Amino acid sequence: MIPVIVVLTVDYFRVPELNEGSERVAFIISKGASINTIADSLFAKGLIKDKDLFVLWLTTLDKDRSIKAGYYEIPKELTYAQLISFLSKAPPKEIKVTLIEGWRVEEIAQELQNKINIDKDKFLLLANDSLFINKLDVEAVSLEGYLLPDTYLFYWGVDEKIVIKFLMNQCLAIFTDDARNQIDKYKMTIHQTLTLASIIEGEAIFDEEREIISSVYHNRLNRRIKLQADPTIQYILDGSPRRLLLKDLEIDSPYNTYKYYGLPPGPISNPGKKSILAAIYPANTKYIYFVAKGDGRHTFSINAREHQRAKTQFDQVRREVNRKKRLSKTKRDTQ
Repeated sequence: MIPVIVVLTVDYFRVPELNEGSERVAFIISKGASINTIADSLFAKGLIKDKDLFVLWLTTLDKDRSIKAGYYEIPKELTYAQLISFLSKAPPKEIKVTLIEGWRVEEIAQELQNKINIDKDKFLLLANDSLFINKLDVEAVSLEGYLLPDTYLFYWGVDEKIVIKFLMNQCLAIFTDDARNQIDKYKMTIHQTLTLASIIEGEAIFDEEREIISSVYHNRLNRRIKLQADPTIQYILDGSPRRLLLKDLEIDSPYNTYKYYGLPPGPISNPGKKSILAAIYPANTKYIYFVAKGDGRHTFSINAREHQRAKTQFDQVRREVNRKKRLSKTKRDTQ
């Protein structure tokens, strides 16, 4: 019998040209996944019909070590050769991840685990590992405050150290020569500036108020008046944020700015760029106090008398809101 020789041309492996409407299937290859595991997943997604045949193709073409972990969007209806060519050549796609301003390290770690499959526990250990942090040339016991929130693109399963270094570098890049000169004028360090920025982040809802809120805290620090910042109390309380009680203000903690003068030991969250810039470049005001209006904005005052008047107005707003809530609840209960 004459042996049959099959010649596979380059075209046999070429993936067809795709357009925006081409149907694709989201597919994830985890770190350390075996050939059989990949084949099982491809079969489950309907991208291959015979797992053993796919593995045979993969080993015959010597491509079993060419497929990298990551997130892919694979075109449907590819031949085995085209699929193997696609997986061995196509770079993994980046995944969009949004980290919210004011999130703590734990929340950032959780979101990164959810979106790109990092190891949350390892991330948290690194973010609180003094030896690792010292190697990054950061004078802190934790990277709380140093991981800049924003929207980023990351690869699936990227190494935790890479993510931490990237987020930290994004944060430190804000401290240009001019910014460093500015905080030097206030006799503040980067760590102290990020601490102040995290408090501003906890207070400000509207961007136009960030620099004004910053000026209040700068003025208090300069006049050695306790910051009395509610976000620092929320930081030491367990559970979700809630309305503060008088007994909360008596908690003995270095983060209690009602009890102790100056800034707390470190950031209470990871502030966004706008709050960091506000901490560096505060507005030029004489304000010493501010109180909520009830709509997310604040009333700013330069003396205690003005502040007390603003507090009285806010108390009236709060009572009216509570009254309407009670009426609404009574109406629901009687229906």
